[in-house]
Amino acid sequence: MRYYARKLGFYLVALWAALTLNFFIPRLMPGNPVDTLMAKLQQRGGATDPSVRRSYELLLGTDTGDPLIGQYLSYLANMVRGDLGVSVSVFPTDVSTVIADALPWTVVLVGLATLMSFLLGIGLGTLVGWKRGTWLDSLVPATTVLAAVPYFWLALILVAIFASTLKWFPLNGGYDVILSPGWNGEFIASAVYHGTLPALTIVISSVGGWLLGMRNMMVSTVSEDYILTARAKGLRDRRIMTRYAARNAVLPSVAGFAISLGFVVSGSIITEQVFSYPGIGSRLLQAVENNDYALMQGIFLVITVAVLGANLVVDLLYGLIDPRTRAGNR
Repeated sequence: MRYYARKLGFYLVALWAALTLNFFIPRLMPGNPVDTLMAKLQQRGGATDPSVRRSYELLLGTDTGDPLIGQYLSYLANMVRGDLGVSVSVFPTDVSTVIADALPWTVVLVGLATLMSFLLGIGLGTLVGWKRGTWLDSLVPATTVLAAVPYFWLALILVAIFASTLKWFPLNGGYDVILSPGWNGEFIASAVYHGTLPALTIVISSVGGWLLGMRNMMVSTVSEDYILTARAKGLRDRRIMTRYAARNAVLPSVAGFAISLGFVVSGSIITEQVFSYPGIGSRLLQAVENNDYALMQGIFLVITVAVLGANLVVDLLYGLIDPRTRAGNR
């Protein structure tokens, strides 16, 4: 029980530290979101007198007149209530609404692509590690080269071949613009069609790492004494590979997969930019370009909670999967 309590306490402290950094870092950046709003107002021919500017400062919380510690406490209180503020780049929409609209696109696209690359990499890595020294080992350098290719370059190559030249997939967007988003067959089919090429980019660039890591762990595990004992008992090779070798070799990859799942929420900024995909990565870049502190803080908060939550769940499950991890913490 002490093991789980210590883990939970550690992650609560980590969450507080992340929230604190989330408050201070945007305020150290150059620029002011109020200036961005005032510039937009001037372009539209609106009033730009000091009273308007003061109203925006109070609305966005950039210059409330309170000391920094007071602003920090107000920020924490707002986080607890779920009040993430107003977005400058999508003014006057609430940050929570902006995130809620963009997050499902990223979670579905990057989440499914990450899961597919993990399962494919672990499956291939298990087979290659079990049959090391055969022609299957040629999969390792081939997939490693693909993983080493710059991400944006791979995305652009796929766009040039499959979207621009062959016209098998659309060039950009998350769905056909003539459709209205909703839970109907036509819209879902359009979303899947538009998301196939971005997902393929993520899978191709990620599968090599999972394959190499699992292959190396399988090679190490196969040399263990309990594998030799299982063979001496006359167990089938398939059973030894899956129930004995792969089950133990996959443990480090599970921890890595947890981190990957946490970062699913942050999306893939480069992929979303290349394909003009309406995910959270595009919103984050838009927030940085417009000095949108509130949206940046909101997105960073969601990313932080997702990463810490995923790691906490895996840490707790790790204690159940491998009792050795909690042996010295009772």
